[in-house]
Amino acid sequence: MSAPATPQRILLRKLNPDSPARIFCFPYSGVGASMYNRWPAYADDAEICLVQPPGRENRIKEPHYGTYEQLADQLADQLAPHFDRPFGFFGHCGGALPGFALAVELRQRGLPTPDRLFISSQVAPHDGPFGRFLELGNAQLAVELAAFAKRLGGTPSPDMIAMSLRVMRKDVDANKAYHLDEPVVLPSAIDVISWRDDVEIRPEQSTGWQHYAEPGRYRQVVLEGEHHSFLDAPPALLGELAAGMAAAVEGRKAMAGGTA
Repeated sequence: MSAPATPQRILLRKLNPDSPARIFCFPYSGVGASMYNRWPAYADDAEICLVQPPGRENRIKEPHYGTYEQLADQLADQLAPHFDRPFGFFGHCGGALPGFALAVELRQRGLPTPDRLFISSQVAPHDGPFGRFLELGNAQLAVELAAFAKRLGGTPSPDMIAMSLRVMRKDVDANKAYHLDEPVVLPSAIDVISWRDDVEIRPEQSTGWQHYAEPGRYRQVVLEGEHHSFLDAPPALLGELAAGMAAAVEGRKAMAGGTA
């Protein structure tokens, strides 16, 4: 059996103990946390924290997590000590659902839930599973992975594609297995981020998330860009994250009577 992952392996970067807020970012299907290598370390005051699921990159020797619920069960134990200040989750497409599943797990355990959920280019769990990638065969997924590697500035080799394909297939299976019969309302504010030229998930396909937030706690924005524009950390996206977390910090202060 593989040894338990240390906190340094679960989070790609060491956390700053003085950060006033944190945003935990989950990787896209088939890749690891290094996909955020073009992102800055902060969105204003909010620290960008890169979550590395098992079975890839620096955790390649560990078994795949299996289902999103199983991943959430692991992460709830591993990340809970870091939820000691305002925090949010960000995920794009296949990376959005693991963050949501973790939020559900935290609520079920009575642990702190994220102040904000940033959901980029993904349908709500009761509307899924949905997406072109879910129906692709291995040969087609390999083509997508090669294109993705080039999008990140890499030169994909056959060995790298073969390794990534094994991860992608298991990630896609996890996505295909995730479905809720009805929405689960969370205490978190939910920010749905859509992209105007996204041909994979159209903005109107993400509106189901409004049923997962309490009244007044849901909003959707449509940013300029296509499905993979988030990889470049465009200023408009960072602005949304920063504003959301600033509001979370102020909300905590208000709840604590200005002493937080």
